[in-house]
Amino acid sequence: MVLSWKENLPKDLSEKVAKVDKLIAPRLHEIDEQVLYNQQRVLDLFRKHRVGEEDLVPSTGYGYDDIGRDKIEAIYADYFKTDDALVRSQFSSATQAISVGLFSMLRPGDTLYYLTGTPYDTIQEVIGLAGNKPGNMKEWGINFKTTELLDNGEVNYEQAKKDLQDKSIKVVTIQRSLGYAVRASFTMEKIKKMLKFIKEVRPDVNIFIDNCYGEFSECEEPTFYGADMMAGSLFKNAGAGIVKGGAFLVGRKDLIEGAGSRLNVPGAGKGEGATWGYLRDIYQGFFMAAHTTGEALKGMIYTAALCEEMGMKVAPKWNDPRTDIVQTVTFGKPDPMVKFCAAIQHYSPMNSFVDPIPYHQDGYEDDVVMASGSFTEGSTIELSSDGPLRPPYRLYIQGGLSYAHDKIAITHAVEETFYKD
Repeated sequence: MVLSWKENLPKDLSEKVAKVDKLIAPRLHEIDEQVLYNQQRVLDLFRKHRVGEEDLVPSTGYGYDDIGRDKIEAIYADYFKTDDALVRSQFSSATQAISVGLFSMLRPGDTLYYLTGTPYDTIQEVIGLAGNKPGNMKEWGINFKTTELLDNGEVNYEQAKKDLQDKSIKVVTIQRSLGYAVRASFTMEKIKKMLKFIKEVRPDVNIFIDNCYGEFSECEEPTFYGADMMAGSLFKNAGAGIVKGGAFLVGRKDLIEGAGSRLNVPGAGKGEGATWGYLRDIYQGFFMAAHTTGEALKGMIYTAALCEEMGMKVAPKWNDPRTDIVQTVTFGKPDPMVKFCAAIQHYSPMNSFVDPIPYHQDGYEDDVVMASGSFTEGSTIELSSDGPLRPPYRLYIQGGLSYAHDKIAITHAVEETFYKD
C-alpha cells in the first residue's frame, strides 16, 4: 500500500495538485529527454579525458602542477565549446567571477556596455551605479552604458545599433537571467540573435555572458555561438548542490589567461590556485549537474502551474520555454509575498524553524526577504526564494535538488498562504 503525501491537505488543494500533475506530465517528459542529452555529453567528456581517482587528489600552497584542476578545466572548456576555463574555489561568488572577467578586459577610459538593460543589484555595485564602495569600475575610470529594454522586455535593436557606435565600448555583456527585473529570462534562441547582432555591428568587441542559473537549462549554451567569455557559479547549476563554493569562467584562451592574472597575479595567472579538498566535489557536481538542473526545472514548472491555478501571475508559465531555474510569482502586496517565502523556509531541510524577516542585504538597494534552508549557504540550485520589498512584490523562486522536495514545499507554501489564516 502506498500512502499519499497529500492526505492532510485541504480537499480543494489536493484536487488542484492532481489537476496540475496531469497537466504538466508531458512537459516533465520533455525535461527528462533534455537531461538525457546533456548527461550523455558530460559522460562522454569524463570518458574522453580519462578521469580517474588520481585526478581527485588535492593540491596545497601555490597549487602548481595540479593535474586534477587542469583536467576539470579542460572538461569545462570542452563542454562549453571554448578554448579554456578557470574553475576555482577561490571565487567567492559568481559576482566575483563576473567582476574578475570584466575587469580583466577593461582599462581606464574603456566603456562596458550592457545590451540587456541595467544589470541586477550586485553588479550595479561593481560598476558603481549603486552604492559607493571602493574599487568599483567608476573609481577606476571605466565607463558604463546600456540600452534599456523595450516595454515588452525585448532588446531595443534599433537604439542599440546607434549606441554601439561608441568606439570606447570594449566589452558587450548579455545577462541571461532576469535578476530582480520584471522581464523574462532570455532563451538561447534570443541570445543567438543577440550574438549575431553584436558581431555584425561591432565585430571588434569582446562579448561577455552572465550565465548564472542557465547552465544545463537547455541543450545549448551561449558559448556555442561565439560568446568570448562566460561566467557561472559552482553553487548554482554547475555544482548540483554538491560544490560548497566557487565559480567559473570559460572562454577564449587569451581572455581566460587575462582573467587568471586578475584573479591571482600576472605571471602566475591560472597556473596557481590550490584545490585543497574541493576537487572531488567539483568533479561530482559537474557530473550530476544535468540531472539536478532537470529536477529544479521540473520543480519550477510545477510551481508555475500550481500558482497559476491559484490565480497568481507567474513567469514563465508552466508550458513556456525555459532557459534558467528561476520562477517568478507576483503577489501585488507584501504580506502574502512574505508569508509564501516563510513557508518555503519552514519546509526546508535546514533552519526550518526560522522566520524570514525582510532586511537590508549588502549589494542590494531595497530590503530583501529571503528563504534559503540550504545545506550550502546561498546555494540557489537548492530550493530558495527571495525578492525585494518593492512593487510589484514579486518572489523569485529557484532551484530544488529534487522535484519531490520542490513539490512538497511549494504545495505547503500555497496551503500556508491561501488556506490558513
